[in-house]
Amino acid sequence: MSDAPALDAAIAALGRGAMVVYPTETFYGLGAAALRPAAVAAVAAVKGREERKPIAVIAGDEAMLGTIVGEPPPPARRLMDRFWPGPLTLVLPVRPGLPPELSAGTGTIGVRISAHPVARALAAALGEPITATSANPAGAPPPVEVARARTYFGAQVSAYVDGGTLAGGSASTVVSVAADAVRLVRAGAISIAALRRALGPIPLDVPDHGG
Repeated sequence: MSDAPALDAAIAALGRGAMVVYPTETFYGLGAAALRPAAVAAVAAVKGREERKPIAVIAGDEAMLGTIVGEPPPPARRLMDRFWPGPLTLVLPVRPGLPPELSAGTGTIGVRISAHPVARALAAALGEPITATSANPAGAPPPVEVARARTYFGAQVSAYVDGGTLAGGSASTVVSVAADAVRLVRAGAISIAALRRALGPIPLDVPDHGG
């Protein structure tokens, strides 16, 4: 894990509603307290994010899920049990009252529990989920080194947690689950074959663009 002073600084920044950059399994993320509207709006603004594009979040543990989604349907539970902590984002019905940028009017929110100890520790220490969007402006490559994220955002971000050079590659796999309908939204680090094995008899809808 990254050094304690940097982690403490990031936790303090999140607590006062500021933004941080932190490592995940694949790329650096841009984090803010996901239940605080001003913090989430700041993330969307610095990224230049389209209003209709949702912002996913990372929870510290499964107990924290209840603050953002209802009871996960059985297919989601299968995937959570198999792939969390890990690079799988589940899109689930959102609880009312959350910052609108998180769901972008879709009625759903993307959430995961990261396998990276820093990402998980930040959410756990804050006591609420943190935004999990990649630490780059819209259209720029997501960074695998903290120095690149710093060139993107500079002093707009209050704390940078250096986790070394990250693996990069594919971002998290994104799967939407509503009742018994399971659909691949974005192909990524977890393969379609692995998803199907975990789901068993439950069908996985894979659109043509999903690979």
